[in-house]
Amino acid sequence: MARKRYVICGVSTRANGMFIKPMLETFGQHCEIVGLLDADPGRFANCFKKFPSLAGTPVYAPDQFERMIQETKPDAVIVAGVDYTHAEYIVKGLEHGLDVISEKPMVTSGADCKRVLDAQERSSGKLYVAFNYRYSPIHTRIKELILEGRVGRITSVDLNWYLDTYHGASYFKRWNRRRGSSGGLSVHKSTHHFDLVQWWIGQKPVEAFAYGALNYFGPEGELNPAKEDGRYCGTCKVKPSCAYYMRWSTRSKEIVPEDDHVTNIDVKSGGFTGYRADACIFDAEIDIEDTYAAVVKYEQGAMLSYSVNFSLPYEGYRLAINGTKGRIETMEVMSKRTSHAVPEQTIELFPLFGAKETIRVVPKPGGHGGGDPLLLEDLFLGPDPLRAYDIMAGAEAGALAVLTGEAVWKSVQSNKPIRLADLLEPAEAEERGKAHV
Repeated sequence: MARKRYVICGVSTRANGMFIKPMLETFGQHCEIVGLLDADPGRFANCFKKFPSLAGTPVYAPDQFERMIQETKPDAVIVAGVDYTHAEYIVKGLEHGLDVISEKPMVTSGADCKRVLDAQERSSGKLYVAFNYRYSPIHTRIKELILEGRVGRITSVDLNWYLDTYHGASYFKRWNRRRGSSGGLSVHKSTHHFDLVQWWIGQKPVEAFAYGALNYFGPEGELNPAKEDGRYCGTCKVKPSCAYYMRWSTRSKEIVPEDDHVTNIDVKSGGFTGYRADACIFDAEIDIEDTYAAVVKYEQGAMLSYSVNFSLPYEGYRLAINGTKGRIETMEVMSKRTSHAVPEQTIELFPLFGAKETIRVVPKPGGHGGGDPLLLEDLFLGPDPLRAYDIMAGAEAGALAVLTGEAVWKSVQSNKPIRLADLLEPAEAEERGKAHV
């Protein structure tokens, strides 16, 4: 059987680790990388250094997409660059009738959601959005319990997500800190969470209301050691006075936690052209929030109470799903970067009338709670024939998650509830202040 041919748009750290490495090492009999596209030649060099077998693979600049398709004749496109670039490559790939795999978030705005949805409707190709959290064994078991009717009709969900001072701060060192590049963290990060909820309960979100703030980072952050823009951790003179830096370092050495999955390759200068991933978390250019509290309404009447905080002592989440027949509860401490013992994650099932049931789930190896390898198998081998329910996210699911995230931050700005359908209405393209990264 001929191998499926892939081109990759955005040779990012995520592309290297999530896609290129397993494509070469695990799925080499099923797929072949025939082209790479990126704005930065340094990323090609970094990729070839990491994966010598790819040396000689044709490389292309962003304005050479059509040439890449003509010369490499791929079957599919993988989109894994900076978030604001996703829409262009997704739409072009679908217009060529190709399958497209997109990292989350699918895009960063309602206007781009509309472009992608329209392109998907016209295309013979299929868009897949890489929502790996769906595939974690704990999360699939929760989905199964709901499908089995164990909690009845879903009425409300409580989800509180916590990012620790290492992972949370990392977003404010990188390009994510600019809304024009990422859509803000209610889009870049929270789409993971909004997608999980809509997939679990089988209901589409229709409206959101939210509050948000920049509490920890930016120049007014209470732990900012000096109000001075343009600093980088690698060369900063005041970092011994920065609590966020010193939490993970000594005066002579920066310490990278063993379970780190957010540190960029060659974080300091020289790794990439004109971009560093160790910018100061207290810079004035930061224009996104680090704290949200939101309420989301769904089409069949369910309600979500959601919060996320990007600067907490540990990482994890608390979840409760309430229904007409009972309640599901679970709590996970995700990271080993804690100073306290981490309990085993279980699912607690409380029937409306009856005794509590504790459900233990066999863990799977791999990133994102064991979800990454299972997602990759579905992408490169096809859906698991033994799975009795749909799990892969497509264009509609990707759009709903983005629209929820955009509704959240627009509600923060306007102090009004935002209907998701209104975000799909035609509008003039906004100046998005895209950073070169």
